[in-house]
Amino acid sequence: MNWIDIGALDDIPLRGARRVKTTQGCVAVFRTAEDEVFATSASCPHRNGPLDEGIVHGRKITCPLHNWVFSLETGEAQGADEGAIATYAVRVENGRVLLDGTALARASAA
Repeated sequence: MNWIDIGALDDIPLRGARRVKTTQGCVAVFRTAEDEVFATSASCPHRNGPLDEGIVHGRKITCPLHNWVFSLETGEAQGADEGAIATYAVRVENGRVLLDGTALARASAA
């Protein structure tokens, strides 16, 4: 894996998110109340809602435009909603958030 340092963990508020611009496109990086970090595509597949502006609850994100809910772990839509968002490997090391650039590059090539 090719890990890319995308910033400090403290730059992402608890139960919040940040949009990260990469050469392969934008990624939303989320921090849960339990201090877990997840990375997904930055837009909702329904109407391209900005997921980084959504509501983080548990291990889920709710799109701010039409309340679609997605699992931060799998990217699958929850409930009656259909579809999925891409998820990317992410880890925290020494207070820095690292994103798997190899998987991101693979996704953008598809």
